[in-house]
Amino acid sequence: MPVSQHAKTMLFKALRFCFRLIPMSEPVRDRARQKFLDRYSHIVPRGPRGQEGAPTVRRARVRSDEPAVGHVAYRQEPLPSPLPATLVAFYLPQFHPIAENDAWWGKGFTEWRNVTRALPQFEGHAQPRLPADLGFYDLRHVDTMREQAKLATEYGIGAFCFYFYWFSGRTLLEQPLRQWLDDPTLQLPFCLCWANENWSRRWDGRGDDILIAQQHSPEDDLAFIEHIAPYLRDPRYLRVDGKPLLLVYRPGLLPDAKQTAERWRDWCRIHQVGEIHIAYVQGFERPDPRDIGFDAAVEFPPNLSSPTNLTADQRLLNPEFEGQTLDWRELAEDYASRPMPAYQLYPGVNTGWDNEPRRPGKGRVYLHASPRGYRDWLHTTIASRLADQAPSDRLVFINAWNEWAEGAILEPDTALDHAWLEATRRALQRSAITCPRLANPLRPCVVIHAWYADVFGEILDSLQATGLDWRVVVTTTSDRAQAMRDCLSKRGMQAEIEIVENHGRDILPFLRVANRLLDEGVDVILKLHTKRSLHRPDGDEWRREMVSRLTSPDRAGQIIRAFDEDEYLGLIGPEAHLQPLETFWGANVDAVHYMAARIGMRPPKKQAYFVAGSMFWVRLESLRLLLDAQLRGSEFEQESGQLDGTLSHAIERLFGACASHAGFSVKDAASIAGTTSQSSASAYRYAARN
Repeated sequence: MPVSQHAKTMLFKALRFCFRLIPMSEPVRDRARQKFLDRYSHIVPRGPRGQEGAPTVRRARVRSDEPAVGHVAYRQEPLPSPLPATLVAFYLPQFHPIAENDAWWGKGFTEWRNVTRALPQFEGHAQPRLPADLGFYDLRHVDTMREQAKLATEYGIGAFCFYFYWFSGRTLLEQPLRQWLDDPTLQLPFCLCWANENWSRRWDGRGDDILIAQQHSPEDDLAFIEHIAPYLRDPRYLRVDGKPLLLVYRPGLLPDAKQTAERWRDWCRIHQVGEIHIAYVQGFERPDPRDIGFDAAVEFPPNLSSPTNLTADQRLLNPEFEGQTLDWRELAEDYASRPMPAYQLYPGVNTGWDNEPRRPGKGRVYLHASPRGYRDWLHTTIASRLADQAPSDRLVFINAWNEWAEGAILEPDTALDHAWLEATRRALQRSAITCPRLANPLRPCVVIHAWYADVFGEILDSLQATGLDWRVVVTTTSDRAQAMRDCLSKRGMQAEIEIVENHGRDILPFLRVANRLLDEGVDVILKLHTKRSLHRPDGDEWRREMVSRLTSPDRAGQIIRAFDEDEYLGLIGPEAHLQPLETFWGANVDAVHYMAARIGMRPPKKQAYFVAGSMFWVRLESLRLLLDAQLRGSEFEQESGQLDGTLSHAIERLFGACASHAGFSVKDAASIAGTTSQSSASAYRYAARN
């Protein structure tokens, strides 16, 4: 480390230590921190660096718009009535050309230029992130806004909060808002958030390289409120207790926020607007709004939170990457557990964050954001943090509807399609008192990856012998599907058959199906596949032994009851096939460590166990780390008869560790059945030790 860099780091740590020791209120601390960053950001040391020189480079090489595990198509479904809360999504009107952006960034510039130029900076970095149904829209076309309003309404968004750009009488990006105001067919409620900071080349509002500056003054206060009055008077404008809601992004930049608020209120009373409800955004500071003459505050995650820095765990594709990666899950947990203050606070949730498109090579990336995690955060916010409020009084702000260059997006994208919107609807359904919770199906569910028809028939016979009424889900290739249907028909059985490519072995098809079943409310499933292991003379014996120990008539019912009685039971493998990972790494050490970082867990401990052969019973909730990782098919190697060392082999070794990391237990079937387990430490005949 250069001396100058070392000195900078030591100085910063000393200043931070002293700062934390000084007794001060949270608002004062926020304000002091922001003033320091605005003035002395150059002394903030560079954070940890990612890893260079990975043995294998994993990245998309053909296309960037590939659907991922977790992809959810558009579908119609009723919303609860009444809605348990009003959801307000921040909306960026940047997606159309204006003369100022032409001058500053080049002719024809819109935010889409930033979005499409982004590249992945490390393995697993999902860039570029591209729009799906709505495409690269131009907000000068009002039909686009109609589609957005319709989509938002269908999935439970109650209003858009438009960023409003006003600079001493000059507005930017106002055309979409004017179109909304002038078109009565756009019935979705809306409100305004004055982005009252400087417009800078860094896109962060700080004081360096300013493109257009704010000039706050009493005269400007009055000119501003007069300009937006037509919006405030509109019957569609979002109101709180009958008062139009106006947000200010950074009240700390106003010379005297209390005086500004009073001027606005006086003007509105005189000019037929009436009383207004003024809130500020907690993006940089958290004063009590009453102390600055405001009525309320609005949370703005991911700001004002400090989750774990994960940069050192990432394998760099760009060795010059100077950004940072943080854990979104900690952000969600932090905000969801915050107590509500004495003042009026409208809580916020976030769909992710990655501003790499705006800051190439220097982006701030929140990893492990997922629709299910966002669904749970939103549900907790409504049902717990706002539990004491009537549904009609609950406002929750979402960051954001369409911040494409900052990775905060509800709109459909090519990787997950409508998954974020579907998660929004699910959160509302779960939070509604009148809406029944998803019930676990009574039928046991088995997922079978079928390649060999004769083996598939053998597995079906084993299932029928249990006497249970199985829900059967089969994954197979198009050329083998009819043979599997014939096997089912011969036995008088029915199944849901999903056609998949011969790619990712049994693992990738299983992840896709398991993700769907978890969303449907299925709790526990049995995972089987027509394993033959042609490279071994005892391959059929290996498979039959595993299937028998998982499905024998005297065990299947006991296993199902065990899951029902123990909510923390995560995975059950066939005895003797649950093996210690440390002795069966094979050629998978590097891939297992990569996948652990990819899904957001530490590398599995030496004593971790995995099911050799990948057949087991599992509670789907215990696999959320894997199912929420948004893996794509291109991350899996093409099939060429590999016996070890593929991503599928690595994930096979992580199922048990994933369940343990999530707080669930891993057991073998013999212990559930009350018989003696064969020691895993004894020689395992079906695989060679390291």
